[in-house]
Amino acid sequence: MHMPRVQLRPGPVRDPRLSHLGGLRRPARNLLLATTVLLLAGAAWIVATGLLARSELLATQRDLDELRRSLGAELAPGGKAAAVTRRVAPDGKTAAVARRPDPDAAMRSAASHAARAHRVTTGPVWYAAAHVPFVGEPLRTVRGAADAVDRLTGEVLAPLVHTVPQLADTAGKGGVPQILTALRGQAPALTRAARIAADVRDQVGELPTSTWLPAADQAQAQLSRQLDRLSPALTDASVTARVLPPMLGTQEKRRYLLVFQNTAEARGTGGLPGAFAVLGTDKGRLRFERFGNDTELARTSANVNLGAEYAALYGKHAPTRVWVNSNISPHFPYAARIWSAAWRKHSGQEVDGAVALDPSVLSLLLRAVGPARLPDGTMLTAENAVDLTERSSYATYQDTRERKRFFLDAARAAASTLMDAADDPRLLPAMASAVHEAQQDGHLKIWSAHQAEQRLLESHPLGGALPHTPGPLAGLVVNNAAGTKLDYYLDRRLTWTPGPCTANDRSVTATVTLANRAPASGLPHYVTQRLDTRSYRTRHGDNRLLVSYYASAGAGLIKATLDGRPVLLHSSVERGYPVYTLDLELPARSNRTLVLHLREPHADRAPVLLRQPMVTPLQATVAPGRTCQV
Repeated sequence: MHMPRVQLRPGPVRDPRLSHLGGLRRPARNLLLATTVLLLAGAAWIVATGLLARSELLATQRDLDELRRSLGAELAPGGKAAAVTRRVAPDGKTAAVARRPDPDAAMRSAASHAARAHRVTTGPVWYAAAHVPFVGEPLRTVRGAADAVDRLTGEVLAPLVHTVPQLADTAGKGGVPQILTALRGQAPALTRAARIAADVRDQVGELPTSTWLPAADQAQAQLSRQLDRLSPALTDASVTARVLPPMLGTQEKRRYLLVFQNTAEARGTGGLPGAFAVLGTDKGRLRFERFGNDTELARTSANVNLGAEYAALYGKHAPTRVWVNSNISPHFPYAARIWSAAWRKHSGQEVDGAVALDPSVLSLLLRAVGPARLPDGTMLTAENAVDLTERSSYATYQDTRERKRFFLDAARAAASTLMDAADDPRLLPAMASAVHEAQQDGHLKIWSAHQAEQRLLESHPLGGALPHTPGPLAGLVVNNAAGTKLDYYLDRRLTWTPGPCTANDRSVTATVTLANRAPASGLPHYVTQRLDTRSYRTRHGDNRLLVSYYASAGAGLIKATLDGRPVLLHSSVERGYPVYTLDLELPARSNRTLVLHLREPHADRAPVLLRQPMVTPLQATVAPGRTCQV
């Protein structure tokens, strides 16, 4: 039996590979959809939490403003001044209501807002997004800024809120001795706060500064500026708390040599060492033991060895034998050691340290405490202290002995006024502010013969030491080589311009402009007289300077020009820094421009500027340019 043959029609045949892929199409779409949803959700989360973080940071800023006002009221004369707010009464009228400032409440609120800002910008979403190239840069900035503000409010400012009122209360009750005791007790907290603030400053400095989101860049820049003010101030407070109490005799009596520098004749640390005083301290009480002038120490030699490098650089000027050249180096510890050794040989007394100050310091202090009256009735004020001692006195007192007597009278009168003010607790904050400003500008320098104290001072501008931190340096130092008092009329300008980088270094151009504003006539002979030896003729008001440029460690000079013409400079080294010096004649009413072309090591930061304190401040400009990554 035969079965009927059935014609089978072939159906569509599928490629097995297509069947396999087709089976994955729906899961792939689902995965893509899920990924998109997650990305959108993550973006929404970042936007929402970013706005929340911004709101919290703004609230933190408002609380910190309130904290600053509160602490200002605490420190104001009379202390704990009441702040005034406005309250709306039921009848719609407003009335002034006094409320006591509460630094603790403002600090707690600021810390709470900062902690929330930090909390909402942490977590895996923010971490992942912040590490996305380019897109994540502003998120990294916001994240880092929130963390920095959280650390500042929680670890730096909170301890200070308790410290400042304690010091203010102490000042109001017992004056200097009690303040020194309180400072010594607060030194550990201030030191820790300064260390954390410096760490946070470095942390913020490493955040992206130029992203696609201007608001993030502005926030980073503003925070950096605030830290640039806060960190040095805390370092000042830390060093002061550790050094000031023992230096002012809390543990044993101390004695210091104070030297008044005349910045009308330039020297490396500022001005010519003139009048001096011996200051004794005992448990915070200050007493001037004697005053003298430079004539007394003019030929007193100092038995001190400052090393072969110092001798090679300055030996021909005999700084250890000639008092007026004793501070030719800008490194103040050198001058202080010479001064203390000279005083020991002259008087037989050991001193515990040396202090350099100039009329600008007196001006700042007199602004804080009021004028001083000289024996002849002349009032020494904040407004006339510099002019009276460095300009007009030369015309008033033609006789050298009378003029030196006037300088001593001015020093005694100012000292008496300041000693009286030191016993008035109401004036102490203003005096502390004046001292802070003076040391910032380099007009006040201190050296201690006690090694532990000196190590702290040398790490701080108050010590007047050449910096020993890594990184670039730019410094202009002038020494008067004519014996005139014409540096009262000297203007100085320094422009530092970075150039292209190579594999090993980068080019740098340093432009120095000096201007002699001395009038061509009318100045006393003592101001314009030339005491130098020269082979050329000069006119009334012409000056002569040794101009030194301090470059970064490892730098090399390629070429130099003076007023556009090639010039040779003397090359030397001081404390690891190349020094290039030119003997420069500076005629009255003239400008001279010295340009140095250098090769310097790579650097990732702007240079530290060495500022020599004189009558007219140095005008320094660091031109913008890309840094070379080390």
